[in-house]
Amino acid sequence: MSTAAANPSAPAPATDLPRAGGLSISKRVAEMKPSVTVAFMNRAKNMKAQGHDVLSFAAGEPDFDTPQVVKDAAIEALNKGMTKYMPTLGDPETKKVLAEKLLKENGIPTTADHIAISAGGKHSLYVACQCLFDFPAPGEAPQEGILPVPAWVSYAPIIEIAGGKVVEIQTDAAGDFKITPEQLKKAITHRTRAFFINSPSNPCGTMYTPAELKALAQVIAEAAKTTAPNLVVVSDELYEKIVYGGIEHFSIGSVPEIAERTLTINGLSKAYAMTGWRIGYAAGSGAFGKKLIDAMGVLQGQMTTNITSFTYPAIRTAITKTAAEVEKMRQAFAERAGVIHARLAKVPGFKCPKPTGAFYAFPDVSAHFGKTSPGGNGTAGRKINSAMDFCEALLAEQYVAFVPGEDFGGCGKNCARISFACSIDQINKGIDRVETFIAGLR
Repeated sequence: MSTAAANPSAPAPATDLPRAGGLSISKRVAEMKPSVTVAFMNRAKNMKAQGHDVLSFAAGEPDFDTPQVVKDAAIEALNKGMTKYMPTLGDPETKKVLAEKLLKENGIPTTADHIAISAGGKHSLYVACQCLFDFPAPGEAPQEGILPVPAWVSYAPIIEIAGGKVVEIQTDAAGDFKITPEQLKKAITHRTRAFFINSPSNPCGTMYTPAELKALAQVIAEAAKTTAPNLVVVSDELYEKIVYGGIEHFSIGSVPEIAERTLTINGLSKAYAMTGWRIGYAAGSGAFGKKLIDAMGVLQGQMTTNITSFTYPAIRTAITKTAAEVEKMRQAFAERAGVIHARLAKVPGFKCPKPTGAFYAFPDVSAHFGKTSPGGNGTAGRKINSAMDFCEALLAEQYVAFVPGEDFGGCGKNCARISFACSIDQINKGIDRVETFIAGLR
């Protein structure tokens, strides 16, 4: 008699164990959509690696190198043995530099104790949402996160995985993809936990004026007194230094009435060409701001703890010693913005607001829905019924990679995101191919 037969409680033989196909992962992750931005960026890279002449406009990444003085600071720290654990939210010296920057440049009343340094702006946003939202109890409605759309593809999944419900506010190209105070007021309910704003905007390439942000802040301040006392503003200002349309960058967290209930998220990826360094930070103000940052520290301490130790001197160097390099990159983006907007304005059927910040154009391509692409590069023509179809055909037939706008929400379903973090020569070559592609639609 076998052991299993003699003892029914004995473990089953290895041959009787369930196969991997019977195992599962969490429902919340299984139902999460992967980033379409990353997907098209990776496809473009793979096609290029296969020898195809791909012109990619998919990556939200500056094409400049990190300033040498920043790299030197990290190398020096590494050579000096700065390779040990650091405080979870960053060392006091670096947090002090960031706080001074935010106070002086942004007018945000913050201190080193209100700063959380993380592995990128996305990490800061994720940790913040986990600290702000609770999962609803049985029979209870979820807390809400108000999100103007189109918006960066990761906001909604990050809100939802924290237990929140996304409440979209629709915008359009005619209004430069910006919401009005009236729209915000209407969207706020007693369940509203957070309002998310991103200026300059990814994917839209537009930004709010100081007056517009102050008007939104007043709506928040009034709602906090009545309808939504637990309302927090999460302001993503990652592109704050890449502005060129005559609009001054303004931090909504500098408005006194809502400073304590505003969390400002920023990082070094875009303005300092440091995407691969994975350095972000969040800043609060006042008593609640300190409480929120402390909570983020508790959670981060159970996740990643500190970022790479020898990058802290590089952060301080970037913030205090690279103004000339940052300005040079800003001027390059300004020139490219002018070129691509002029070219897109002449593309038949395209409608595109003038880019004023970040390094994106977001044209409406829906005039070409219902048409059929010409085919090319060994592929047959296909029916264009969506932005996804448009971008799929353009990549396959002309080797030009745009990001389809469906996952950005709202009217993004009619648009394509074009990153002009590339040379003017590539911009012109790319738009030449787009014009050839559109000329062949039927």
